[in-house]
Amino acid sequence: MPPPPWRHPGYTPRRVAGLTGYERALARAGLSPVAGIDEAGRGACAGPLVVAAVAFDSRTLSGLRGVADSKALSPAAREEAYGEVTGSALAWHYVVIPAPEIDAAGLHVCNIAGMRRALAGLATTPEYVLTDGFPVRGLGVPALAMWKGDEVAACVAAASIVAKVTRDRIMAGLHGHYPVYGFDRHKGYSTRSHMRALADHGPCPEHRASFANVRGLTSGGAAGPGSSGDVAMAGRGADAVAAHAMSGQLMRGELTYG
Repeated sequence: MPPPPWRHPGYTPRRVAGLTGYERALARAGLSPVAGIDEAGRGACAGPLVVAAVAFDSRTLSGLRGVADSKALSPAAREEAYGEVTGSALAWHYVVIPAPEIDAAGLHVCNIAGMRRALAGLATTPEYVLTDGFPVRGLGVPALAMWKGDEVAACVAAASIVAKVTRDRIMAGLHGHYPVYGFDRHKGYSTRSHMRALADHGPCPEHRASFANVRGLTSGGAAGPGSSGDVAMAGRGADAVAAHAMSGQLMRGELTYG
């Protein structure tokens, strides 16, 4: 049987292309610039959720040197990569969603809405969007949800860096207002030291009251620094709260660090 006279061109990313393989394949298909979207703080029980979008011209991707999944970089390397991303990206934008908004609307709703808002805030309209983890409807441009996108696509990794560095800076600032919790160290995630401080002092206004470990203390009458009262906790030992937090029972069984 003779081969068909015409075959649709293939644009499969090549393994050897590394972190820029998807963007290069999309560029070959005429889809450039490409934007990546990612978040930081989804698994934290305190502080905001930060969602970032970063768009690159395909011609600048080869010049990226320090970009990788933000969780795989040291704080110093992330800061350096942040400067590289914001200095070379075609456009970038981030959205900060505070704890009360997360409590009111729900984490997943805020995450998806934040992705839309971050993309809408870009100074340019991309031809294609890569999102980390979740498919997002209503973006207005073609999009692909990628499992662990920050590990396989440069624009998503860049968005993860912008989101992570932005949020880390916010949490370091919050440490000055609420030093008893150590936000500058754990950035609001449910580490053992954070849970002990939470048990000792109760939640502050930056804690997410909808999270199980925080809600349990709030319903017990604990009020942390910055709250309207200073009520001691009843029947809540620091070790018990820390053990509960580290057991994976937070966020309906979803305990995430990143």
